[in-house]
Amino acid sequence: MEIVNRKARHDYFIEEVYEAGIVLSGTEIKSIRNGNCNIKDCYGVIKHGEIFLLNMYIGPYKEGNMFNHEETRNRKLLLHKKEIKKIEQSLELKGLTLIPIQLYFKKNRVKVQLGICRGKKNYDKRNTIKERDRQREVAKNLKNYR
Repeated sequence: MEIVNRKARHDYFIEEVYEAGIVLSGTEIKSIRNGNCNIKDCYGVIKHGEIFLLNMYIGPYKEGNMFNHEETRNRKLLLHKKEIKKIEQSLELKGLTLIPIQLYFKKNRVKVQLGICRGKKNYDKRNTIKERDRQREVAKNLKNYR
């Protein structure tokens, strides 16, 4: 099971990528396994030397009854202190943000792939779309040529 933030690659230039663990409760993990999660509007913040994900939506687990979790609570990320300091230094630069790119399972644990990103302007987005179309045309011509 893999949950991808497609909007991240469209709206941002990804400069660095980190892998982090995430602190979750039991019903949150079961809900993620069912694919009931959204990281599109999510972003990371550093508070008191710890990194938190804000606005990450994990839907309620159907069989969770009274033990269900809050859907958009702040979730703590697990990183080494050196990594947190390095991220904090790079976020102090102008225009950089911490965006989750992907949520996936690794050895039965949920991992988040974080990217330190710089926002794209509209002309940058148009250029990436043009480049992608060119690559499609080249691939199509090569396929027809063979």
